[in-house]
Amino acid sequence: MNDQTPAGHTRIQPPPLPASLAETGLSMTMMRDILLKTMFRMSMNHISELSRVLCLSFAQVQLLIDDARGEHLIEAMGTMQATATSSEMGFQLTDGGRTRAQQALAISEYYGAMPVPLDIYAEQVRRQSIRKLKVTREQLVSAMGDLILPEGLLADLGPAVTSGRSILMYGPPGNGKSSISNGIRDALGDFIYVPRAIVHSGQILAVYDPIVHRLVPVEQSSSTALRVTGLRFDPRYVLCERPTVITGGELKLEMLELKYNPVSKTYQAPLQFKAMGGVFIVDDLGRQEEPPQALVNRWIVPLEMNYDILTLVSGEKFVVPFDTLVIFSTNFHPNEIFDQAALRRIFFKIKIDGPNQADFLKIFALVARKRRIPLNEDALIHLLQVKYPTINNIYSNYQPVFLIDQMIAMCEFEGKPYHMSPALIDRAWSNMFVEDAVIVR
Repeated sequence: MNDQTPAGHTRIQPPPLPASLAETGLSMTMMRDILLKTMFRMSMNHISELSRVLCLSFAQVQLLIDDARGEHLIEAMGTMQATATSSEMGFQLTDGGRTRAQQALAISEYYGAMPVPLDIYAEQVRRQSIRKLKVTREQLVSAMGDLILPEGLLADLGPAVTSGRSILMYGPPGNGKSSISNGIRDALGDFIYVPRAIVHSGQILAVYDPIVHRLVPVEQSSSTALRVTGLRFDPRYVLCERPTVITGGELKLEMLELKYNPVSKTYQAPLQFKAMGGVFIVDDLGRQEEPPQALVNRWIVPLEMNYDILTLVSGEKFVVPFDTLVIFSTNFHPNEIFDQAALRRIFFKIKIDGPNQADFLKIFALVARKRRIPLNEDALIHLLQVKYPTINNIYSNYQPVFLIDQMIAMCEFEGKPYHMSPALIDRAWSNMFVEDAVIVR
């Protein structure tokens, strides 16, 4: 049976609910210390509260409490802490428990949700791999919205997206490479499970990032697997839309490595790890401080081997999954910024040219209709026959929006109804390009 699933109709198997503490994959010592730190930092006394924050079942937290009580780290408070709606037993740290919590906090400030061991998360990555998605032509067309695309472009984009491999889009500026990248992201359209944090060699890496990961209420998920399991999955994960990380000229190599916080003694996962199962868009490649070749060299192993190598502050290197659709977008010709070895590892290379005159007019008319400014034949003839010949009739997708917004601004300032005219075209055109001139200082 084909395990590929149309986007938006996911049948991803959710991470199984741990039936016991052993099935969490964590040591009793780590779980006990996180329990003590959470009680210490958050002043929590009831198992129901701790269950929610630690992302364990009530029974599993009870077992941890019992274990800590056996070591005289926690003591019962009796039912005096009961509220009006609950007669739940309260618990508190003993003096020894507070000492142990402080010792554990000195090693790592992490508390809250139990982390997921890296090897267990790697299994979930395989279950929800972006390479198992099958995006149809209809879905891609729908995701592109009102974009007027050159003929044949979808035939090139479709296989690139479905493969889940890397894509390089290049061509002159202002022709929709960024918009196409965003359309690809929207075409994916399904959900995956993201761990709140993972652990490797005792070091905890925060993964879930509310800026990158958009939560999906479980009841809104159309997942067959979730319905079958009664909406139950490992609560150490959150159900999210497939993530998208978009970077531009601010991208630096250090942002692709683990970020260590020396105060909390914890790590923040790098950008490409947060994009796991989704899309990583490197926009405006060639505008970063780092040379494009250096940035792509950092991606060579992940793109070719489907795994990445991260480094702890101790110098220990370890392997993590790499399951991300990487989209590079640049205004430079690839041969200007990459060597052939790097280009070979970028699986799809797609040139995005500007529109021809017919497509330009379609875009112009579409923008005018959206902005509610009537078309004017004299203005269009003036634009096509007088203005564009001055730049060798080279059209760009951004130009209709730029010109029309300029004319609207002029009309609003003069207090006149929206309209076009050759005179307004001339004024708008003068703002689109800057003439060469010597500025006297």
